[in-house]
Amino acid sequence: MDYKYIEQLVERYFDAETSLEEEQILRSFFSQEDIPAEMQQWAPLFAYKDENMLGDDFEARILQQIGETQQTAVVKAKEVKLTQYLMPLFKAAAVVAIILTLGGALQAPWDNSWDDPREYAVRQQIDTVAAVQPIQAENMSDKADSTSVMMSGLPKD
Repeated sequence: MDYKYIEQLVERYFDAETSLEEEQILRSFFSQEDIPAEMQQWAPLFAYKDENMLGDDFEARILQQIGETQQTAVVKAKEVKLTQYLMPLFKAAAVVAIILTLGGALQAPWDNSWDDPREYAVRQQIDTVAAVQPIQAENMSDKADSTSVMMSGLPKD
């Protein structure tokens, strides 16, 4: 007997190109008792008898093996209110408000003398006079000229 058609169907089956009818042909062929030796390797793949090989109680057996019961827990959807949804925004706004409040408080003067505007004016006047006075370097005297001062920092040969 020529089994060329069955070999082609097996090749197409492994390439996932067979239809349901062709797979039924393969099942019926491999369910026979007289199968050629070169095709014996594929016989267990197609020789199953029932569409439901696992059985009706397959799911119950698996659940029993993994230790779960037949009862499944009902999970309800959690309601999220608008305030819960916006809570991160509220927290961020509170942090910004605290930072701005602390920043404004730290800018306030530390001593109470700044409360009187006249004392503030006197302090400003003292600071202005000190800033206007000429600044003289510590190492310069009136007698030294600028070249001797600049040369004094150089190493001597």
